[in-house]
Amino acid sequence: MWKFMKHYALEIYTVIAMLLIVLVAVCMPELTVIQKFVVILSFIYILHEWEEGHYPGGFLDLITQMLQRDIDDETKRGSRLTTGVFLLTMTVVPFFFGDAIPMFVVAMATFSLFEGFIHIFGIRIFRLKKFYTPGMVTAEIQAVIAIVLIVYLAVNHIGAWYDYVCGPFIFLACFACMQRTLMAMVGGLHYSDMPKLIKAQLSKKE
Repeated sequence: MWKFMKHYALEIYTVIAMLLIVLVAVCMPELTVIQKFVVILSFIYILHEWEEGHYPGGFLDLITQMLQRDIDDETKRGSRLTTGVFLLTMTVVPFFFGDAIPMFVVAMATFSLFEGFIHIFGIRIFRLKKFYTPGMVTAEIQAVIAIVLIVYLAVNHIGAWYDYVCGPFIFLACFACMQRTLMAMVGGLHYSDMPKLIKAQLSKKE
């Protein structure tokens, strides 16, 4: 079972996320504006995972090249389990609690903005000849929606100052947990290695 889950991690995440979206559409026809934003971003996250991993895919290959690790296909596929748990957390929590605790919505928006930034920055890191990294199209859509969401929160005075301060930290904490798990799967890699690897990648000659 574990081997099956690792091999079809992306497909499993897709089925679960789509099932939740369908259940929401059927059982909760009256959604708040924030919940509508969450549902839209949930769907974009699904598209993003497929663009990044399969159509055209290749983002994980870029990462493994930078990490200078020979990672087998099973490990690459299995890494999507951790990513799927992270994405579900980033959407399910703000969907049910976002109206009462806006910092969860800010955390989701921060993550979406981060995705947009990292895929553009990735062009420089990986020294790509084309202005594109696998997953970039859907990542930028995420970022645009996140900006609209943040504007909506601010204009309608939803949330206090601490929601906007704590939200990004919630995202960073969840993201750090995900990355730590991924590093454990790769083996022999630590957070302290990342700045060195990125610096080495940026300093490479064309």
